[in-house]
Amino acid sequence: MADIIRDTAVGAVIRFVTRKRLLQYPEERADFELPEVWQRMLNGEDVPQKDDDTAVEEKTMQDGRPGSSTSLSSASFVKDIENRATGSDSAAEKREERAGRQSMADEEPYAALRQAPTARSGTHVVGGTALLQHSKSREETLPFTEERLETKDGRTLAIVVDWYASDDKANPQNWSRRRRYGVTLLISIYTFAVYTSSAIYTTSEEGVMASFGVDATHAALGLALFVLGYGTGPLLSSPLSEIASIGRNPVYAVTMILYVIVSLPTALAYGNRDHGHASTGTFSGLLALRFLQGFFGSPCLASRAASLGDMYSLLNLPFGLVAWVSAAFCGPALGPLLSGYSVPAKGWRWSLLEILWAAAPVCVAMLILLPETSAETILLRRTERLRRLTGSDRFQAPSEARQYATEDAAAAAAVLAGKPPPPPISRAARSRAILIDALIKPLEITLKDPAILFVQVYSAIIYGIYYSFFEAFPLVYPLRYGMTAGQVGLVFLCVLVACIVGVAIYCCYLALYLNPRIRASGKFPPPEDRLIPALIAAFGPTMGLFIVAGTANDAPHTPWIAPTIGITLYGASVFVVMQCIFVYVPLSYPQYAASLFAGNDFFRSAFAFGSILFGRPLYINLGIGRGSSLLGGLSTIGIIGIWLLYFYGARLHALSKFAVVY
Repeated sequence: MADIIRDTAVGAVIRFVTRKRLLQYPEERADFELPEVWQRMLNGEDVPQKDDDTAVEEKTMQDGRPGSSTSLSSASFVKDIENRATGSDSAAEKREERAGRQSMADEEPYAALRQAPTARSGTHVVGGTALLQHSKSREETLPFTEERLETKDGRTLAIVVDWYASDDKANPQNWSRRRRYGVTLLISIYTFAVYTSSAIYTTSEEGVMASFGVDATHAALGLALFVLGYGTGPLLSSPLSEIASIGRNPVYAVTMILYVIVSLPTALAYGNRDHGHASTGTFSGLLALRFLQGFFGSPCLASRAASLGDMYSLLNLPFGLVAWVSAAFCGPALGPLLSGYSVPAKGWRWSLLEILWAAAPVCVAMLILLPETSAETILLRRTERLRRLTGSDRFQAPSEARQYATEDAAAAAAVLAGKPPPPPISRAARSRAILIDALIKPLEITLKDPAILFVQVYSAIIYGIYYSFFEAFPLVYPLRYGMTAGQVGLVFLCVLVACIVGVAIYCCYLALYLNPRIRASGKFPPPEDRLIPALIAAFGPTMGLFIVAGTANDAPHTPWIAPTIGITLYGASVFVVMQCIFVYVPLSYPQYAASLFAGNDFFRSAFAFGSILFGRPLYINLGIGRGSSLLGGLSTIGIIGIWLLYFYGARLHALSKFAVVY
């Protein structure tokens, strides 16, 4: 239990207050012994080095897990530096190297599994015989790390810190199943609490209209700005969580605390005139606070997929993503149910109080139980402890070593060009460059890569249609079927049913088709195979919307269940399609996955922001039937795009300078 709390925000505070006398790491204990090979290297003794490929092979075959997701070898660094300096690392050489890896994969069953790239690393070792056989026993096969950064004359410059052993408990991928499941559950609850806070406001819109004297479109801004806020936040929080010196936990902890703080004035500063209280705030103030709520709640949208990727292998990551996406998918739909009965009885601000009641305990749980999952951050902090222990600055974290290698390459290129070497880059400058790149890179890839352009546009459309339901339901079920606000909230349970159906379909595909195929072949299939369920599911949104158009228009002559079936079909198929896309993108663009997800969050939320505002006028002016038909016709973009992406995705990857060619 002490090890779990030590890695959390509360653990960091306890260590700071006690000056690291409590909750110590192994390197801070008196009985810690520095690995012998490191001690010999510090003393200037020669240490025989293993071949890099052999070392990776032994790490994989002995344990079936990666020894490190960020290990750096001396040979690869020197080769990278030489290539950068001479410009010999051309695109043609990269294609030849990829072709060579493919031929090796054909000869050796598990080669591709061991070399498959992921979003968390350049060449992350992800599999092996033991992993595919689900070995239950592990041995400490790596008592120390032998990686060194060397110059051509063999002089040691730095010791690159890695995991102490292949089953190092500090590595999130080596955590116990109970701990990983617990973190996944906490992530899902956090996501659900934030996403529910968006649409829980919809039942309060009539009260907002009465209290502030605004029309329906202005009242809907309370929902629209929240959605825009949690689409804008990832542009900042996502790159911050990728900086090794910051990590994921500080971003989560700080923003969640701010989320709770902002929820206080949002819930308490506005009275309800209908219940004898004067309004103590302004409408513009309410809207500003709703935007800030969404902005500070956005890390659950921005980086939670990355946190899951830190803990799960590629075989199991889709199952972890299912839990997180389910919470994000059902959260908005269940919001009107949670406030549908309380708001008519207690007043319109009651929904805002419920946000505070949900957020506060989740915030406390996160501060106490949520550990740091970023391998880059964990290894950087271990490096800092080793420096304090030994008094030597030769220890380098993988993130530092990569940066130094890049600077050395730039210096070598400058010398070859007869120019003075550039000055060292400060940590602040590196962080600033990461932030700028995170803002520009998603837009650049979207404009230059047709596959990503389709993903951004289509996901924005179906997400916007989903949020338009919150404006359409009050025009259908209360007016045509005579339902109360609470009963309309019960109708939203169809989205929960849709989520269950979607989870069952997607998990069956993974468990019964894809994963057995991977284990049988010993290598991962092309990313396009992840789109197979979406080939059929892509027809679902269009069919569901046309069912709504054909049945809701005849209400009350048709039963209320008829349009609800259309919504359920839409939700189930959208869940499957989005799950396929969310796995396809990081496999195809591992180096830019975090930036692309942040960009996708913004595109989806921006379109949803607009759809909330135009949804009600659309359905009022065109009618439910023609309005739903219009959106159904728009959703056919997904049918065409998904099929083209499946058949021509490999060609697009070969032409793209951003994608990985398998």
